[in-house]
Amino acid sequence: MKRILLIAFLAVSLGLPASGPVQLKSFQSILDGLTRGASVRAVFHYARCRMIQDNKEAEKVPDAIGGMTLDTFEYFAPGSVGNKEGFIASSHGVLISHPRYGYVLNHVKVRIHADGKVRIIARYLDPRSLEVRMDESFYTRIDTGSHTTGAEFFRIP
Repeated sequence: MKRILLIAFLAVSLGLPASGPVQLKSFQSILDGLTRGASVRAVFHYARCRMIQDNKEAEKVPDAIGGMTLDTFEYFAPGSVGNKEGFIASSHGVLISHPRYGYVLNHVKVRIHADGKVRIIARYLDPRSLEVRMDESFYTRIDTGSHTTGAEFFRIP
């Protein structure tokens, strides 16, 4: 029993990392996590974003939260595809049952720019024809711990 207490005391006093998620607060920390093979999860707080729908900025943004793991990603260094700055791109699609649209493919794309800007595109696609049923774009920045911007990123142990 004393050994367990001693080990626990040493772990706490040496500042060993906790086993929970670690917030990544910059583009470089997100890129470092991804390129080192870490699991990185994004959480989007849409109400903290600007929303463009039907080529117009929405006055009211839904108070909704979404998330995705950046399992598949690409990093484009400055100039690699005609881009001025580097960016990370990732997307994920899943079949869902929506109360208004019925069964749709929920396809989410995220682009994280080196200057901290984040663009999230959410589309619902008809699973048979792939016709776009809903199309929304959200603009925000990487959250630096203030919980005032719409894109939080976490390294999962």
